[in-house]
Amino acid sequence: MQDERDRRIAELTEEVAVLRSIVAELRTQVEELKAKLTQNSSNSSKPPSADAPADREARPGRPLTGRPRGAQRGHKGWKRTLLPPDKVNRTRDIYPERCRRRGCGKRLPHQPDASPIRHQVVEVPPITPDVTEYRLHRVACDCGKVTCGILPAGVPRGMCGPRLTALIGLLSGNYKLSRRDAASFLSDVLGVKISLGALSESEDDVSEAIAVPVEEARVHVSEQGVKNADATGWRQAGQGRTLWTIVTPLVVFFGIAADGSRAGLRGLFATVRGILITDRGTQFGFWAMKARQICWAHLIRRWVGFAERTGPAGQLGTDLLFWSQTIFHAWHMVRDGTLSRRKFRAIMDKVRPVVEALLEQGMALGVRGVSGCCKDILAHRLALWTFVDYDGVEPTNNTAERALRAFVCWRKMCFGSQSERGNRFAARIMTVTQTLRRQRRHVLAYLTEAVHAKLLGRQAPSLLPAMATP
Repeated sequence: MQDERDRRIAELTEEVAVLRSIVAELRTQVEELKAKLTQNSSNSSKPPSADAPADREARPGRPLTGRPRGAQRGHKGWKRTLLPPDKVNRTRDIYPERCRRRGCGKRLPHQPDASPIRHQVVEVPPITPDVTEYRLHRVACDCGKVTCGILPAGVPRGMCGPRLTALIGLLSGNYKLSRRDAASFLSDVLGVKISLGALSESEDDVSEAIAVPVEEARVHVSEQGVKNADATGWRQAGQGRTLWTIVTPLVVFFGIAADGSRAGLRGLFATVRGILITDRGTQFGFWAMKARQICWAHLIRRWVGFAERTGPAGQLGTDLLFWSQTIFHAWHMVRDGTLSRRKFRAIMDKVRPVVEALLEQGMALGVRGVSGCCKDILAHRLALWTFVDYDGVEPTNNTAERALRAFVCWRKMCFGSQSERGNRFAARIMTVTQTLRRQRRHVLAYLTEAVHAKLLGRQAPSLLPAMATP
């Protein structure tokens, strides 16, 4: 009887252990599912556009100040600057007819005022296309041969002149109009009727005209001492592609690769040189870890996800967020010039071991989704603090993310491209427009000059800044 009781107790004990193991596994799965359900752009790598409406409403914003909307008391107003006299097409002098004093009403002479109140109205006149017709005459020689005149150098074979061709490229690549919308704009506003096929050919003409300057931009950004890199999805005829950007302060390069692999990214760099600011993607493994800076904005989003968990993982996330706030508070003081770089490094010498110790604790927790992430971050230990030691290195990759934003907006409206030719045009025109905007150069004037140079067989103007130093 006692043996049977002991056997039964042993069976129940073993069954309880198995059930406890199952419960622990189910709890882990529930925690993981909860974490996935609550993922948004603030606690993961998801883009803000993927947030559900409820997440957008709950997204923390600036605290309410209680002040009314609009300009506040003491705000320096911005007024329109009047054009100088040489920019004014015509003037009209307006004189009062009678005195406005009550009971007077006397007729007033038209006496000029030494400093009249100036009011300017800007209007756009009706636009009429400027059309040049080239008449190629055929002349017969005494020998019987009939010879036809040829178009002068610089005259395009198609209907679009250099400025119109450049404008078509600008409408598609900078203002993100579809081809049909671009054709409608040209017809309604400029009075130019053009087919979709001719418009597509003009885009290709622009693409070929800027090919050499864009290649120079690719080499330039590769040789710079500090640059940012990031990627987003792109589609070609419905097939997945990867859009990469490499960003420096004055030059931005875009390239579309077949995929997001390391080989595809490596092919965009003319040389592996300088410090590269990125996320923790494995595609960047060809770059030396000591010459990289990992984006702290990505890390903070991960730590927000940790903090939303319960137990030790939640406390770990809270602690990491606290020290991140300390780091960025000091960094902003350095950026604003209120804290010297030497003092900043002294502060980071104390903060760095604390953060790394917390990550090691997280790695030892054995929590799925937390420990592995901490382990991967520690594998990038050498790239966590580059911004502390080198001037010109930012702790985040926000520069590259902002550069991609315009391309993402274009992708949402056009759904990518339909061919390799379309990929080249998209990458090249965005390289040109984003680079020129940073340098405060006139985009349409540049594209016009580039197209005209191509027609004459000359090299297009460079995209590089006048003083470029690696």
